[in-house]
Amino acid sequence: MSTYDAFEHSPVPAPGPDAVPPEPFHGIYGMPMFLTVPTRDLAASVDFWANGLGFFDLFTIPGQLTHLRRWPFQDVLLRAAPDETAVAPPALTVSFSAVLSQIDGIAAACERLRPGCTDGPRHTPWNTVDVEVVTPEHARVIMTAAKSYDAGSQEAQNLADVGITGPED
Repeated sequence: MSTYDAFEHSPVPAPGPDAVPPEPFHGIYGMPMFLTVPTRDLAASVDFWANGLGFFDLFTIPGQLTHLRRWPFQDVLLRAAPDETAVAPPALTVSFSAVLSQIDGIAAACERLRPGCTDGPRHTPWNTVDVEVVTPEHARVIMTAAKSYDAGSQEAQNLADVGITGPED
């Protein structure tokens, strides 16, 4: 099996303390994956996702749907649910990439908008810093930022133990 540095194909920057997030992308493309979240309060949901999680309104069909985006291929459709429709908490968790310098700000912004909605940031054994956010619609969103690591570190060994090596290996 051959591997290569796939960051050249991704909008996600290579991990590191100086990683810079990509600019918001307003173009239209065939979305390889997106999340649809029903909500009883479309305006409140848009406000939380935009001002807490850092998404922007790509387009809105008033009263029906808002297409949000963060980075390329990080698309969310917030869909208005009729008042009489029970909106159960989503049964799955979705993760979105971020860079290290964004994690604390996302956590703080979400807490200002909805106190108690975050868990973290926390360092993971798989070499990321994550913050878990429960949105007004009860979706569980993980904002995750990869950390760089030094060859020979415990983080490098954890990844090597499962067959993942870095560009310096």
